[in-house]
Amino acid sequence: MVGKRSGKALLREEGLERTDNNMDLTSWPQVNMINQKNYYTEYLKRDDQILPLRLLQEERRNQMTAKAKDRDRYLAQTNTTEAPQSGVDIDMNEDVDMDDGGELLTGQDALGSKVIVVHPGSHNLRIGLASDALPKTVPMVIARKTKMSESEEAGGEPAPKRRKTEDGSPMVPEKMFGEEFAMQYAKMCADLKVHMRANKRRVLPNSKELIINYNKRAPPETISEHNDPLRIDWTEIPPDSGQAPGYYTGKEALRIPDRSKPRYKLFWPLRNGWYNEVDYREKRDLYDDIATIIEEAIKSQLNLHRKRDWSQYGCVFIIPDLYERNYVSQCLEMLMRDLGFGRVCFIQESLAATFGAGYTIGCVVDVGAQKTSICCVEEGMCIENSRVNLKYGGWDVTETFIRMMLHDHFPYEDINLNRRYDFLLAEELKSKFCTMSEGDISPQLFDFHLRASGQDTRKYTFKTYDEVLLAPQGYFQPTTFDNSQKLKGRRSLVDRSYDIYEGGPNDPVSAAQSEVLSLVSPSMPAASDEANGGGTSIPAKHGPNLASKVNNTDGMTPSAVGTPAPEDDDNPVPAADTNQTNNVLASSMRDDVLPILPLDAAILTSITHGAKGDERRIKDFLMSVMVIGGGAQIPGFHAALEEKLKERKPAFTKEITIGIPPRELDPQGVVWKGGSIFGKLRGTNDSWIGKMEYDRLGARLLAYKCMWAW
Repeated sequence: MVGKRSGKALLREEGLERTDNNMDLTSWPQVNMINQKNYYTEYLKRDDQILPLRLLQEERRNQMTAKAKDRDRYLAQTNTTEAPQSGVDIDMNEDVDMDDGGELLTGQDALGSKVIVVHPGSHNLRIGLASDALPKTVPMVIARKTKMSESEEAGGEPAPKRRKTEDGSPMVPEKMFGEEFAMQYAKMCADLKVHMRANKRRVLPNSKELIINYNKRAPPETISEHNDPLRIDWTEIPPDSGQAPGYYTGKEALRIPDRSKPRYKLFWPLRNGWYNEVDYREKRDLYDDIATIIEEAIKSQLNLHRKRDWSQYGCVFIIPDLYERNYVSQCLEMLMRDLGFGRVCFIQESLAATFGAGYTIGCVVDVGAQKTSICCVEEGMCIENSRVNLKYGGWDVTETFIRMMLHDHFPYEDINLNRRYDFLLAEELKSKFCTMSEGDISPQLFDFHLRASGQDTRKYTFKTYDEVLLAPQGYFQPTTFDNSQKLKGRRSLVDRSYDIYEGGPNDPVSAAQSEVLSLVSPSMPAASDEANGGGTSIPAKHGPNLASKVNNTDGMTPSAVGTPAPEDDDNPVPAADTNQTNNVLASSMRDDVLPILPLDAAILTSITHGAKGDERRIKDFLMSVMVIGGGAQIPGFHAALEEKLKERKPAFTKEITIGIPPRELDPQGVVWKGGSIFGKLRGTNDSWIGKMEYDRLGARLLAYKCMWAW
């Protein structure tokens, strides 16, 4: 009987036996598989592996080496072993005060003399060296040669826009701005009378009729130009259009006659705190105008005419609290590439305001020309969820004041805010006559001089009553402002920023801002779901279809998604897809909603989200509300705001305090002053972006260099 043979024997007989000659199958090095249960990497987990942090460490090491060599050189020259005096080795302490160093530094040796602080706004640009006491203020405007000026466009339609009859003739002043405005204006007048009577103030029953009758029959007085001691020096344009400059900036642009030859048109690159996407066709032109305005301001105001020397200077650029990432990255490229600064750093407006005013904790309310920003600051950091940005300011008060005056038969009925001299006149009237103190409300007689290029000066007399108070009262009733054109052209040139990995919008959001938008438009998502980025909400029907439409309209490539499920299907939607869809929808809806809310309600919303329910912190913020900005420079504004806040928060009546910047600082320059202080912190300021590291990493540096979560 033959026994059973093994498999190897059978393979050997058939010639299929494997013979091992100890040779590898390939010469390529083989990598063993990673043990998935226990693996570890140190990639980008140490500071020396990150370029910005490594360069910062090397710079500090080089500074310490240089100081040690200087110390040894000093000891060798003096032939002594004693330590130098405190006034000799002044640089050993980076943030030493000038007074502690022995003598005051002046001129080019002053601390911060190589740092330029730039604070752009919708109306003014404030610029200066960090060593200066006060900034230089330049209008944020540029005039370029065009076929027609801004007052001649759209058929010469005046601003504020008036209604006309069917035959084209103007309506009576009471119906000039529509029935809705007339009813709202009449209601505000009646409420003011009730409030004044409640405060035991005298109210004349026929005050409005008195001023209307006077304004109807008040003719102007003509004054010849040579008899006007305050005549305006208009910008002289060469008669030959070929020799005329291509552009003017700043005050020269505002002083160009409207009927100049050749024509010039004013461009304001920033409007309502956003890019002005209405007046520009290409975003490159928009960026170039911002760079040109800053460049000309540096040359004319700081006397730095040689651009090649700017590489020796650093720049502190002040950005809004609730910024857009594309705006910051584009400004960084402009400062590095176009203007050629050696280093750049960024700081937020509210944080800079606390630096300038010396506040450690507070709620900063910045009322600008076209936007109002609110943010709570604590321990040198802006509380992210407390940031609020409202789209109204001093310009809206000016326009509303002119509408109310025209409604009451203003004698200069042809005023047009699109004309440059009329715009300057309206700003002057607002700053002189507007008030928020009820004690100043009575029929009063005023006068003003109208100065236009090529015309004799005209002197007008007019009377006012409650218009001077009701116009700034729009801060607490923003529906009186004309908000119809503020969203025009939004996102037509500059798109929102998107995350390169997930593809969703990644601009910073705030829980307080989301609540403001939800109050304006109830269809907006809840504040907590959007602001925190977390939380799972129930997906709505046809949500993915809406998201795909939004993506297609924004020019994005639609993701590879399968056939959508029917509406009655109960298949679950992945959480990641739901969150991304909600973010896209929320961002698109946010761009379609104008954040307009009464100022007192917006302040309390910001404080509520900044304190996170802590009553002690709410009291701390209410006790240190700091109001800054040019739009709040109206007599009685602080008292009126304090009264409104106490009406909304009667439980905190004793704590509510409206403060102003200390040390008699100009409220309009507090933010710039804080930026100058920040630029002089050499040893504790790690936010500087150098040229070499920017050439290598670009805008990715902002994730490491910003003081806040980028």
